Amino acid sequence: MQGKKIYQEQLFNSFRLSERVPKANFYRRLSSELDLEYLYGLTKVYYGSSGQKSIDPVVFFKLCLVGYLENIISDRKLIDHCSMRLDILYFLGYDIDEDLPWHSTLSRTRQLFPEAVFESVFTNILQMCISQGMVSGHTQCIDSAPVKVNASMDSLELKVPAQDLDAHLADIRHISNRDKEVFRKAKHNKATEEQQTITTNKKQLDSITARNTKWRKDQDMRPGSGNKGSRYTSNKTHYSPTDPDARISVKPGKARKLNYCSQLSVDTASHVITDIQAYHADGKDNQQLQDISKRLQRRLWKQGFVWQNCVADTGYSSGENYAFLEAMGLKSFIPAHGTYKGGPDGFVYDEQNDYYVCPQGKMIPLTKVFIEKKNYTKKKEYRGSKKVCIDCPIRSSCLGKSAQEKKFTVTYYRAEYERNIARVKSAEGRYMKAKRQSTVEPVFGTLTQFMGLRKINTIGIQQGDASLSDGL
Repeated sequence: MQGKKIYQEQLFNSFRLSERVPKANFYRRLSSELDLEYLYGLTKVYYGSSGQKSIDPVVFFKLCLVGYLENIISDRKLIDHCSMRLDILYFLGYDIDEDLPWHSTLSRTRQLFPEAVFESVFTNILQMCISQGMVSGHTQCIDSAPVKVNASMDSLELKVPAQDLDAHLADIRHISNRDKEVFRKAKHNKATEEQQTITTNKKQLDSITARNTKWRKDQDMRPGSGNKGSRYTSNKTHYSPTDPDARISVKPGKARKLNYCSQLSVDTASHVITDIQAYHADGKDNQQLQDISKRLQRRLWKQGFVWQNCVADTGYSSGENYAFLEAMGLKSFIPAHGTYKGGPDGFVYDEQNDYYVCPQGKMIPLTKVFIEKKNYTKKKEYRGSKKVCIDCPIRSSCLGKSAQEKKFTVTYYRAEYERNIARVKSAEGRYMKAKRQSTVEPVFGTLTQFMGLRKINTIGIQQGDASLSDGL
């Protein structure tokens, strides 16, 4: 006999959420393991003693965690999603007839708590992983990835010279309605006067002007060129009034976007994240490594671990970093950048006396040490005598047509480079490379593609740090 289900809503029901959520359910198991009761005492100082009750701080952090686990970056969608899931309601401590907090409460609570509170949640989760034997501590892999900020490229403003700033702000206040339709203007300009002012020199501005001219000619070949209001932008000439900490960055084959740079370190034992921080996207990876290393070593030391090996890709390579890591007692496994050269081919270096010997057996002594203006790296200059080179049989091939004596520069940290290169080329170095490729890169891919790290929905780099720490 054919059955037909007729739905008729009952006025009264006997329903227990704990009986409907299976014991093997992920969120039920997570609820029994994750203890966040200490947050009440930690966050009490940020609330007053009168007025309406706020969202429960434990519920707030659990909602943030669910957002990352479910790959949801919108607070509105997160609340809608949670209200439809019995297991998540059980995890949050809500019954089916209770209303979840309003979505705007989440964004206000993020602004209420400082970065230290989110950092404590991250440290607490890390301690739980350590207690389960999931962290070895001796080898850490470091990598970076751009994370989209909560600001639009269409809202970018031009920086102006300091003497013209007042006039420029007056023009913005009286902008016509027609212009408002062309570009999206921020409701409030959160940038300081310094961030709105051009600080770069004329030579760099002329270079940007030339690039802008070239971009107009071949913009049809560039990604994103067909977007409304597309134009060539640079961090030297533009800023975001919505999020002044955001920076323009680009990856090969991708459109220019406003991003932060997320720096991540992962333990090799069980792929546990041991540190994460947001930096300005216009900085280079090798400029952040020292700050990352100091913070990471301090965190591991507090947990009773001795960090021994630092593994990263070529983007973190520099002589200053190699020397810094050696001073910290760490072994670096960071491939040297392709521009590094330890000296001319065929020349032998005397490390004890700090000079080179040319193929003809002549000494090329050290003449001076200087800092290269372009990237602020220390260099050593070696220069041979004109009298020595004038009758040399290989003069033309060694000096070229116009040079009178042999002159070349070598990085100040040549010894550190050579020791690091030897480690990278060793069997242990090849093992560390495979570890990096199988550890930190898959973790970053999972976070950006499946766990909501593709975009930060807060404003400001400090709030960005908080969001990254809370999600991990």
